[in-house]
Amino acid sequence: MLQPLCVLLLLSLVIQWILWAAAALLHTEKFYDLAGSGTFIFLSHLSLRWTGTKSFRQQIQTGLVTVWGVRLGTFLFLRILRDGHDRRFDGVRDNPGMFFVYWTVQGIWIFVTLLPSLMLNLETRNKPLGPTDYLGWSFWTVGFLIQAASDQQKWSFKADPDNAGKFIQSGLWAYSRHPNYLGEILQWSGLFLSASSVLSGYQYLSIISPIFVWFLLNYVSGIPILERQAMKKWGEDPAYKNYLQQTPVLWPLRL
Repeated sequence: MLQPLCVLLLLSLVIQWILWAAAALLHTEKFYDLAGSGTFIFLSHLSLRWTGTKSFRQQIQTGLVTVWGVRLGTFLFLRILRDGHDRRFDGVRDNPGMFFVYWTVQGIWIFVTLLPSLMLNLETRNKPLGPTDYLGWSFWTVGFLIQAASDQQKWSFKADPDNAGKFIQSGLWAYSRHPNYLGEILQWSGLFLSASSVLSGYQYLSIISPIFVWFLLNYVSGIPILERQAMKKWGEDPAYKNYLQQTPVLWPLRL
């Protein structure tokens, strides 16, 4: 299994590097997220075909990754077309070297996040479906619904001219300041659970997938950036201060 995993990692990186060259020439980040989602889908289906087993569990897993990728990739692409730019790339899109780092990190992120599903698809052993599968798929479903609903709620909020310059605090955003990220974490946690039904030995190291997603969103590219931007924009607003006090950052509960 090690050899095909290495090939899949290399493919993930090569795809990003080719697209980086195009993006650097065009000075655009508009297809960055779409490229990431597309690579997730491509690697999932490629790994499914690799051994030719295509068990029901493997097909469901690949299908869930595909549904996630199509929805999120399309949403993010439409959002950047609407906004015209992605603030993550301010000062980066015109710096080819730093831009290359971003695309390379995306290639690694794709592989690490997808690792449980890749290992599952490359595994020739099969077991009857059990509680772990159904629990994992339930986690994924709840996470998918949370993410899709919160994305749509924020999209609709921003589309209303009366909300210009305001922050969203309705719908799922009344219970978490980042419900879309909560949904993301639940989805990849669920996919690890379902894959773990047939994993063994060193393959359990693929638990790094949901941990990596959680760490990335909590401490690197997700919540910290958005929280800083929100504080800069609304930090002196009493309504926003109250929102910070009343609404948890991620999980809809206070410990």
